[in-house]
Amino acid sequence: MARSLHGIALRYFVEVARSGSLSDASERLHVAVSAISRQIARLESELGVTLFERRPRGMTLSEAGERLLAYAQRSLLEAEHVMKEIGGLASLHGSRIKIATTEGFAVDFLPSAIADFRGEHPGIDFTLTVMSPADATRQVRDGDVDIALSFSLAPEKGVKVEHTERAPVFALLRADHPLAARAKLSLAEVSRYPVVLSEAGTTIRQLIDITCALEGIPLEPDLICNHSGAIYRYAQKSGAIMFTGLLSVRDRYAEDGFVIVPLTDPQMRQRSIQVQTMAGRELPPSVYAFRNHLIARIVGAKPAAALGSKAARSRGKRTPGRPRTDA
Repeated sequence: MARSLHGIALRYFVEVARSGSLSDASERLHVAVSAISRQIARLESELGVTLFERRPRGMTLSEAGERLLAYAQRSLLEAEHVMKEIGGLASLHGSRIKIATTEGFAVDFLPSAIADFRGEHPGIDFTLTVMSPADATRQVRDGDVDIALSFSLAPEKGVKVEHTERAPVFALLRADHPLAARAKLSLAEVSRYPVVLSEAGTTIRQLIDITCALEGIPLEPDLICNHSGAIYRYAQKSGAIMFTGLLSVRDRYAEDGFVIVPLTDPQMRQRSIQVQTMAGRELPPSVYAFRNHLIARIVGAKPAAALGSKAARSRGKRTPGRPRTDA
């Protein structure tokens, strides 16, 4: 049994579990279907359990298979890091950290955090992939990445949450906007002015849609876009209001002529930031060090004071925006 749980059979098992069929696993591994099938059968024989339910449209994991997959993903991931870090543990050199994140963190926050970390540990490389919150969680749960940094609306299964804190949604306004001096705003008040929205599926858009439905708010955006950078630049050029989390814009909003104002609607405070790793995995030194670095950066990003009126007064006055005529 020990030989199988640390040998090639385990790798074949993981690939079949991920792809859902022997033929797909064969193509990905460049190994004959018969060879994979023999290894899976041997693994099941040695463990004394059925790992897959064979069905006409593919293979699905049994309960025992689900348990083995969780172990296998941790084991293979840890082995990969050990091989990369042998000879460089003391200095944390010689490894690559894989990160999955949502777009809001990818423009400023994470590139800055990675650059600062590599300044201290130049031997560590990174792979950063941008995806939806659900995909980021799935990637870290399956062992495809080391860390996921994502927004979440509910507890996530199959991952260890290394750090979490509330990430309320703010209105981002140009400093010359008529509402910029307000200490707080409701979504109903914001809806009377031009707004720009992210596409459906993001956590911010989900919360906005829920709030509009519950409160009967007719929100008609000037622009809907699937790219946060384009939304941000449009808001800067047009004066339209956009919605954001603080961490996504913390390092640039003031210099770009914006203020951020809290939203009073209860739904706008139901979102959290999560730093996620694979459940049950012992983090290698490099990942552990970056996890600590990342959490420290998140904690340091909290606002120290009211963000609306103070920033607006310091900006001075420019040509004000105007309310919607059809609101």
